[in-house]
Amino acid sequence: MASAPVPAVSIITPAYNAERYLQATIDSVARQTYEDFEHLIIDDCSNDGTALIISSASTDPRVRVHRNAKNLGVAATRNAGLELARGALICFLDADDCWMPTKLEQQVTFMLDTGVDISYMEYLRTDLNGKPMGRVTPPAKVDLNALLKSNVIGNLTAMARKSAIGTIRFRKIGHEDYVFWLDVLKTSPFARRVPTDEPVCLYRVVDNSLSGNKLQAAHWQWKVYREVAGLNILHSAWLFANYIARGILKRV
Repeated sequence: MASAPVPAVSIITPAYNAERYLQATIDSVARQTYEDFEHLIIDDCSNDGTALIISSASTDPRVRVHRNAKNLGVAATRNAGLELARGALICFLDADDCWMPTKLEQQVTFMLDTGVDISYMEYLRTDLNGKPMGRVTPPAKVDLNALLKSNVIGNLTAMARKSAIGTIRFRKIGHEDYVFWLDVLKTSPFARRVPTDEPVCLYRVVDNSLSGNKLQAAHWQWKVYREVAGLNILHSAWLFANYIARGILKRV
């Protein structure tokens, strides 16, 4: 029996009690104009209707489903996806976010044309009903030092070569997305933004999401500087001031 062809792109979606948003997320992947992908949906022991939605989606041969034996949290669930991923290019899409149909096509083309290891894109912040709340445009290029000033890589917009990720995994820590990309950029010289006319990634702002708590996020940011990066207090304070200023400007 012939083995299934290896997809070019692996999309990792952790899902926990995501029945309210997950179908729209799955549909946005299914509508991609670039079709050489696998969509890995990992159910983190949901106790709502998430499993039923995932089961229905699995009729698409590009969808691969995995269910954790116990609830592990988002970091470990993404890591489970990384272990399962077969594509040479890896990207992440949470269960409450969406892509426009040309997202993968534009980003894969950019990755192949430039040979860059890591890329990211603009994104549109929306409310729960999809109403725009602001366009986030990161710089055209970022290295490790620049990323320490502010997390400009939106996780739902990022794509990396599997070879660049290697054995790097998400840590169970506040700002796990941010720490992951800091770790990746320790071994890659820089990441680049994919130039687009309009944002093709939609980040839904969920009121009770962890990232929505600004004071908690600021606390995590400080811990990243002091405990993860191991920076002294003066360097940390300078970077933290940059982080606050950029956070304000990002939403103007």
